[in-house]
Amino acid sequence: MDQNQYEELKAILKPYVQNEKAFENLTNDTHFIEDLEINSANLVDVVLDVEDKYDIEIDNDSMEKMLTINDALTIITEKQKS
Repeated sequence: MDQNQYEELKAILKPYVQNEKAFENLTNDTHFIEDLEINSANLVDVVLDVEDKYDIEIDNDSMEKMLTINDALTIITEKQKS
């Protein structure tokens, strides 16, 4: 895992997080909706912020798979390669 990407993703997520305790104990398996309590509308904002930050395009299929920290980091890496 790229530590820089992890920290950047954490910074992107912070404004949308409803469960601060889960955010403080973030792991690769932390779920955006179930653990961090980010609502679906804000999840779209997270995706847009990720696209802007990394200059990538995340299609609907990838967006639906982006449920955890690890999922997001994997998708970011894949999109940067293509």
